[in-house]
Amino acid sequence: MLGRIIEIAEDGRHLAVDRGFMTVSTDGAELGRVPLDDIGAVIVNAHGCTYSNNLIVRLAERGAGVVVCGANHSPVAWLWPVVAHHAQRSRIESQIVAGKPLAKRLWQRVVQQKIRLQGATLAALGRDGAGGFDLMARRVGSGDPENMEAQAARRYWPLLFGADFRRDREAPGANSMLNYGYAVLRSATARAVCGAGLHPAIGISHKSEDLPLADDLMEPFRPMVDLLVARAADMGHESVTKEIKRYLASVAALDLQTERGRTPLYTCVERLAQSLAAAFASGKPDLEFPLAPLPLDLPALPASADDS
Repeated sequence: MLGRIIEIAEDGRHLAVDRGFMTVSTDGAELGRVPLDDIGAVIVNAHGCTYSNNLIVRLAERGAGVVVCGANHSPVAWLWPVVAHHAQRSRIESQIVAGKPLAKRLWQRVVQQKIRLQGATLAALGRDGAGGFDLMARRVGSGDPENMEAQAARRYWPLLFGADFRRDREAPGANSMLNYGYAVLRSATARAVCGAGLHPAIGISHKSEDLPLADDLMEPFRPMVDLLVARAADMGHESVTKEIKRYLASVAALDLQTERGRTPLYTCVERLAQSLAAAFASGKPDLEFPLAPLPLDLPALPASADDS
């Protein structure tokens, strides 16, 4: 089930729980409440926030995560639930014993899908140079020994945002919007990984210290964030405003085409995580990706920055 992504963006908020609701208050005055069962993740992107332990426990019991972001809108901490999954032990064991050949073939599938979606994103935006990404995807070998992922990125970013653009997590503008969108996507992916009974710290390619498996599985869906950010940048947006946050948080709900019909992106991420668990168990690199490369419908853009 797709849960709501709740973002706390104002300083000094206190988050607590009351009779099945997460409450948000300041100076003792309640500002709002959200049913706990509706929450998929809470993203805290503000200073001076406090939390009750009861709230953290209730969110974890429901499989919802808490993401804490730094000043550049990138996540610096993730609280993931460890409530026992019925198949968690066997699935984590299969992760641990999976050999490098299987991991390399799984990573090959992930990179191929990412590159294909990068080309589709460029085509959807009417950018020149979209052709050739399918060819690069076909050239990805087991484990991506030629680093086609990086070769595609060097071609992709200038086509998407202009020749002077460089992907820099510390930079403002489009980079800051990408950071925020990726934080939402990473949160959703980490939740899907845990829901599949897998351990997010055991990756197939990434070696990050916290959530390498989530970093692996979010890769094919990054172009969906890129698409939303490019549309916003084309409209003159250059910063992560409240309106842009709401717009980017909708990425998890984008509908994609699958073999089972119209499906929200978050459900596609869940199915990818479940298929990975099955791949670890079977030893076969079969992963489930969406059929269509792009969302069937796109969210409405905030008003042009020039109009605000």
